[in-house]
Amino acid sequence: MNVFFEESGDFKAGKVLSQAGEAYQVELASGKRSKVKSRDVLIQFEQPEPEALLGSAKGIAAEVDLDFLWEVAGQEEFGFAELGLEYFGHAPLPFEAAGLVLALHAAPIYFHKKGRGRYKAAPEQTLKAALAGIEKKKQQAIVQAGYVDELKAGKLPASMQSIVQQLLFKPDKNTIEYKALEAAANELQTTAARLMLNTGGLASPKELHMSRFLFEHFPRGAGFPQVEVPGAPEDLPLADVAAFSIDDVTTTEIDDAFSVRRLADGRLQVGIHIAAPGLAIRPDDAIDRIARARMSTVYMPGDKITMLPDEVVNAFTLAEGTDCPALSLYAVLDPQDWSVVSTTTRAERVPIARNLRLNDLDAIVTEEALAGGSGEGTADYPHKEELGLLWQWALQLEAGRMKKREAFGLRPEQANRVDFNFYVEDDVVSIVRRKRGAPLDKIVAELMIFANSTWGKLLHDSGVPGIYRSQGPGAGGWAAKIQVRMVTHAAPHQGLGVDQYAWSTSPLRRYTDLVNQWQILACASHGVTAPLVAPFKHRDATLFSIVSAFDAAYAAYNDFQQNMERYWCLRWLAQENARQVDAVVLKEDLLRLVEIPLVARLAGMPQLARGAQVRLDILRWDEVDLSLEARLLEVAATAPDAALALEEEEEGDTGEATLAEVVEAEGVVAAVTTEEGVEVPAKAG
Repeated sequence: MNVFFEESGDFKAGKVLSQAGEAYQVELASGKRSKVKSRDVLIQFEQPEPEALLGSAKGIAAEVDLDFLWEVAGQEEFGFAELGLEYFGHAPLPFEAAGLVLALHAAPIYFHKKGRGRYKAAPEQTLKAALAGIEKKKQQAIVQAGYVDELKAGKLPASMQSIVQQLLFKPDKNTIEYKALEAAANELQTTAARLMLNTGGLASPKELHMSRFLFEHFPRGAGFPQVEVPGAPEDLPLADVAAFSIDDVTTTEIDDAFSVRRLADGRLQVGIHIAAPGLAIRPDDAIDRIARARMSTVYMPGDKITMLPDEVVNAFTLAEGTDCPALSLYAVLDPQDWSVVSTTTRAERVPIARNLRLNDLDAIVTEEALAGGSGEGTADYPHKEELGLLWQWALQLEAGRMKKREAFGLRPEQANRVDFNFYVEDDVVSIVRRKRGAPLDKIVAELMIFANSTWGKLLHDSGVPGIYRSQGPGAGGWAAKIQVRMVTHAAPHQGLGVDQYAWSTSPLRRYTDLVNQWQILACASHGVTAPLVAPFKHRDATLFSIVSAFDAAYAAYNDFQQNMERYWCLRWLAQENARQVDAVVLKEDLLRLVEIPLVARLAGMPQLARGAQVRLDILRWDEVDLSLEARLLEVAATAPDAALALEEEEEGDTGEATLAEVVEAEGVVAAVTTEEGVEVPAKAG
């Protein structure tokens, strides 16, 4: 005797070897033996052989007209044998009955299983809905296959053209567009991003990197809604100065300027004038909400996304030839020893006589020229006398900070590092080396440190909270790595060598500075009652949330700038057709190219001293994943850039390049990159 039975959702047939009670010992065609319970046996038969029965049953199942079978079944529960009698018009033969079972089991949308060999026809509406769903999936599969063919042929389907970013950065994986993109990429052995580039969905790797950043951080676009530009108070006094700014040629958000006056008693009055949007923008107004959502201007080589709308920036930037609302810090100095006699903070209108540009002055404003020397490089230039006085004060300020650093247990700052400026025009990139600590850089940096430290002390002494940059030992104690943190109370910044440091000098570009400007204005205007009128009070939850949001946004913007600078470094290689380049060993297998701030790892490189110079053969680079492959050609006998690499170790105990932090933070130069490849966002137009 043979049996047709169900086992674990599968149907099998075999020869009965023996029976013991309610169980059969069955041998399958493969020779395998199974114990089958009688309740699982659906058909008993003598002929044909089990294997032949299964073959015939599958043929019957393939020929069954399911629509006709569903009509024959009616709406009552039935056994397969009963339905077979109606369907075949006679008592079904074993192979017919087995074929009917296979057909019923394979059509769950037509027939719902109710037990072993028992079924019930699906309700008409349920069946229609299921069939419609199947038809829809068939049509979608046809459309999806068409999409795959188009993608493989290098054409982007029309339905994908408006959702390119969605497909790449936040896809709905159930859509046929995503499934087609994934399938085509797999068949072509590439990635979805590269396939989008190949089909024109993205114009270039640059657009890919930009789109990814904008999609995540500016999902509604980088534009601004229409806003009404508020005006500063009309009763601001006019300062009796002729101020000038110092910025890169691409800078438009000019938020700091300087003035120098000789007083009757022989002393000097130095003015540090900061653009004052805080006089017009108020907490929680429309412009404040825009600035708080962005937290900072985003910089990248050749472009930027400003924190404030252009019309607001234009209203408060310290533009040449205008009287600008400003928050001024005046320091009275004794030129005998450059000590600070007194400081005064006030809001006023400041006449801006000149916007000086580093690109025009770097070559002629040398240390010799500032010291009043003669000879080459000492030609006349605007505000020469004032810059000479500011230079002397900057040197004294720097010396004082270095003593403070030493008191904190840190080494003096090193000034022999090189930064890199990026300029992009018509997709042609220029990367210009610039020695850190250039005179104009130092003047701006030292005066900004002085202003931020002085105003930080003013906030503290007035009992008004602010947002400070603090650098000191972390939770692990003095042995832990010294890190920079944002806090709402005065605390030392050991790397800069100051007792407190509150970012306050770039309110057009950083939201923290705008917040601090509101707090400083309260101190300057209200004195001892400032804690009562300042917008933010101690332990203000909003202030803590601003710090947290700023940290997150600033880190994300910094990462984006790093990626874009790396992209433009790779573009420079292509532009210059650079195939063999010089590089400096930073540590172990980590190298930096000499001419551009491109850092790469060279696997298998022999052990070389930090600062060793090598020559590399560039094998390939990839502007999509920003990778570089190279091989070592030779090790140079001398290493002119060794000091630059070694200096990284010198500053390792501070956790950051401190002067670079100020230079980039105050927007002195275009997108600046430290020579270790640790890029920091800087003002770039």
